[in-house]
Amino acid sequence: MGLASEFKDFIAKGSVIEIAVGIVIGLAFTALVNAVVQGLVLPLVSVPGSINISSWDVHVRSAVFLPGSVIQSLISFLLIAAVVFFAVIRPLAKMEARRAARKPAAAPTTKSCPECLSDIPIGASRCKFCTAKLT
Repeated sequence: MGLASEFKDFIAKGSVIEIAVGIVIGLAFTALVNAVVQGLVLPLVSVPGSINISSWDVHVRSAVFLPGSVIQSLISFLLIAAVVFFAVIRPLAKMEARRAARKPAAAPTTKSCPECLSDIPIGASRCKFCTAKLT
């Protein structure tokens, strides 16, 4: 098999395409969450007329440290994580719990042997561990 056909097979595999689609959707979702945090959440938690902490800096000799930028990034990260948790994770978990509650329980596939208490298939007429006859 030639190099070109191997590469074509690799690209055509479903997992590569699914990963690419996941990355594109993830980037779009990131833009959406950033817009929600920057446009809705940050104005709600900021104090009007306050100073911008991202411009804080510390000068040590010729080096400039930016602790304000780090603090601003940390606050943004925490707000983004909170928005994702409360707007995506919690609702999806509740939907999944409701879906699981509606699903009927699966029929048992095993039963216990009355002699040795081992799990055996439900249709067995004799225990495979202690060879007791089952009724």
